[in-house]
Amino acid sequence: MKMKKVTALLLASLTALAMTACGGTPTAGDNAGGADNSSAESSSEEGSSSEEESSSEENSSPEDNDSSEGNDGSAEGEGAEASGEAEGSEAGTSADGFTTAVEGKLTMATNAAFPPYEYVEGGQIAGIDAEIAAAVAGKLGLELQIDDMEFDSITEAVKSGKADIGLAGMTITPDRQEEVDFTISYATGVQVIIVAEDSPITNVDDLSAEGANYVIGVQRNTTGDIYTTQDIEDAGLGTIDRYSKGADAVQALKTGKVDCVVIDNEPAKAFVNEVEGLKILDTEYITEDYAAAMNKENTALYEAVNNALQELIDDGTIQGILDKYITAE
Repeated sequence: MKMKKVTALLLASLTALAMTACGGTPTAGDNAGGADNSSAESSSEEGSSSEEESSSEENSSPEDNDSSEGNDGSAEGEGAEASGEAEGSEAGTSADGFTTAVEGKLTMATNAAFPPYEYVEGGQIAGIDAEIAAAVAGKLGLELQIDDMEFDSITEAVKSGKADIGLAGMTITPDRQEEVDFTISYATGVQVIIVAEDSPITNVDDLSAEGANYVIGVQRNTTGDIYTTQDIEDAGLGTIDRYSKGADAVQALKTGKVDCVVIDNEPAKAFVNEVEGLKILDTEYITEDYAAAMNKENTALYEAVNNALQELIDDGTIQGILDKYITAE
């Protein structure tokens, strides 16, 4: 009996414990679950609030930075854009309907070794053509950009659209007219002959005299080259030595490699002033007109540049530029 009572008591105790465990745990579980959910919601709200605050701080950061870092960022953006324009990556069409190689710029192709028309001074390209091109660009509301290159590359640069105009003391010739168009003339050039002071060459006729066989120095693809090739070399009266720069031809004369140099009068005067023992003959080789070379297809720009040149001639601007560099003798 005692065993039965003990067993009964044990079973009753176990049952009570089981009921307490089963019955009490769900209640505690609900509360615990509620606390957990509440905690999760609170955590979620806090997280959301934190994210919103963080987002708000992040969104306000650029505004806060406008007064400091924003300016730097803006400057960097402008610098990149300006750099792209300087490289000539994008062509642009003006309000007047003409297109330029670089938006907002008038690109001039030249050979900066032809004083006083174009030369380098203080790291910048200066001279008659540079100032005339700047005046034309101003008329068109553009900024002037000058690209220095070999003389015989100028026509191709204009023809291909890499440059808008070619200004380099360039004369109109039939061969060049097949490749590019020319504006109205803005200056007159004279081809002259430079010789050593003790040279037997005394006038232009000596170069084509019977039995003559002189070596003539010229700058490659200039009219000095064209005319002497036709008149002298093709006629079997002499030999033409061609140089990439007029100064190189003059140096060849100084060292006795050539007998004379045929070149434009204005750079000839500059070279003779710099190199002792040389002189310019009184008789000129030929007189010619200088003009700007332009792309045949870009008729709108051609008309705009031509009109600007005419206005600058009419108001005396171009004559003033010429007088600044060329002193009447």
